[in-house]
Amino acid sequence: MHGEFKVPGGKLVVVDLEVIDGKLEDVRLAGDFFLEPDTALDDINAAIEGLPEQADATAIAAAVRAALPEGAQLLGFTPEAVGTAVRRALVTAPGWRDFDWEIVHEKAVSPRMNLALDEVLTSRVGEGRRRPTLRIWEWDQSAVVIGSFQSYRNEVDPEGATRHGFDVVRRISGGGAMLMAAGQIITYSLYVPASLVAGMTFADSYAFLDDWVLQALRSLGIDAVYQPLNDIASSSGKIGGAAQKRLANGGVLHHATLSYDIDGQTMTEVLRIGREKLSDKGTASAAKRVDPLRSQTGLARAEIIDRFIDTFRSLTSAEDGTISADEYAEAEALVESKFATDAWLHRVP
Repeated sequence: MHGEFKVPGGKLVVVDLEVIDGKLEDVRLAGDFFLEPDTALDDINAAIEGLPEQADATAIAAAVRAALPEGAQLLGFTPEAVGTAVRRALVTAPGWRDFDWEIVHEKAVSPRMNLALDEVLTSRVGEGRRRPTLRIWEWDQSAVVIGSFQSYRNEVDPEGATRHGFDVVRRISGGGAMLMAAGQIITYSLYVPASLVAGMTFADSYAFLDDWVLQALRSLGIDAVYQPLNDIASSSGKIGGAAQKRLANGGVLHHATLSYDIDGQTMTEVLRIGREKLSDKGTASAAKRVDPLRSQTGLARAEIIDRFIDTFRSLTSAEDGTISADEYAEAEALVESKFATDAWLHRVP
């Protein structure tokens, strides 16, 4: 069995092994990482040998950590990365290039329609009716998008939202509120089968699915890094954040919003951002927490999106795709039955 895991911002970890009588045997760790002393490689292999086939990534990582000699240096990878690679070997998890990908960047639609499309396209990928897809959002009005479990009254100032022309909508994924001012952010969604992230912890899957965009940002001269659980940042500040939703049929939605430009004053008047949350981030204002891509690159929003698409295509060989008429129709029906209803918007008052 063969498993691979590319550490976001780090190195490739490769594991080959066999399962004999329910135990892991003939374990061979490899990769382009750095490890000192050299003999620690044998220690890691020995730590995994004999573990039960059912051992999860956490248990494997604990065994590896316990076996490392004092002073061992792991550069570009961690015991947790080894655990993830082992689990991916055991489930024969595929990689990015094992799928036929589509890239969709189509007409602007309403924020509610974007949210409905996320649910419809994720479901279709889970059912095998659509290829795995990267979709770049375009929208025709400003909106506040709150997370599935956020309290409407705690997160949004309705008067401020109305005054600044922001609609308020709720998405199906968790996480925090997104201020989606027209033309001021870049949002993308990945619709993937669960097999792509098989063997990964939930936290690992965030980093894995955002690694391509970190590469795109770095190619633009931004020192982009991933900050657990779901933030993308640089030395100048937070750039954006991601959220996920996993459907019962095996479809996984992973979407992220990155700030291209931002009006910090508007943010504080539309969102009820508590002082405790700001102090926890070590800053005095919401505006300073988010550093826009425009200020870091000097590029137009469209140019940055083009770089994102080019980077994703180079890593996946993705083809240009479209959203079908029946997918749009299904999403429109979902807007009416769910995303445009007060029952959904205020499901958490």
